[in-house]
Amino acid sequence: MNDDQLLRYARHILLDEAGIEAQQRWLESTVLMVGAGGLGSPAALYLAAAGVGRLILVDDDRVELSNLQRQVLHDTGTVGAYKAESGRQALARLNPEVQVEAVCQRLDEAGLERLAADADIVLDCTDNFETRHAINRVCVRLGKPLVMGAGIRFDGQVSVFDTRQESSPCYHCLFPESDEPDTMTCATSGVFGPVVGIIGAMQAAEALKVLAGIGQPLTGRLLRLEALGMQWRSVKVVRDPGCPVCGTRHG
Repeated sequence: MNDDQLLRYARHILLDEAGIEAQQRWLESTVLMVGAGGLGSPAALYLAAAGVGRLILVDDDRVELSNLQRQVLHDTGTVGAYKAESGRQALARLNPEVQVEAVCQRLDEAGLERLAADADIVLDCTDNFETRHAINRVCVRLGKPLVMGAGIRFDGQVSVFDTRQESSPCYHCLFPESDEPDTMTCATSGVFGPVVGIIGAMQAAEALKVLAGIGQPLTGRLLRLEALGMQWRSVKVVRDPGCPVCGTRHG
């Protein structure tokens, strides 16, 4: 690290649990983030501020005025622009050292796999089950840790799925495709802006912990937030040995 980097990241370097070693890992890391909206906005901002070396933003949506109540990566001046490109520009202003790649298209599973193959960790910041399951399948196949976040109305949840660990469940273990509830979206149900801000920031925190090998990530736990009463609930999540996605990964 040069002198400017030592100054920029000094508050992380001062942490006994992190130090120069963790900061160097972050500088050398590649993060794939799918979704640059309510969850992806705070997650991307904190990862870029922390000095993650390369950040791949995937989102085919464009910024709308109704997004700005919660999607803090964007502003009035970028309404109509692709979110991935708007995010790239915002992150370049925040930390020009971070290499940000904007992918402004909807990727199929093969496309996600090509990008994930180069990443050290994947963040699921999407809002639909079909994409979530595709991301999960890719991460299981490639052995990539996955940080999942979700937020709707006043409720949020976050977890880490790291199938490099024998006992870790995958997303399908927790939310099997056949058991999916009726899909609700922010557009139809509304969302309290700070909820996705809190959850997205937590996704960044979990990603940094996993990348640096510090602390205890949320692997095997689902943390749920009920913001009206500001109540947190931690739910243990166990691996399903019969899971069609990860059940035979060590067999």
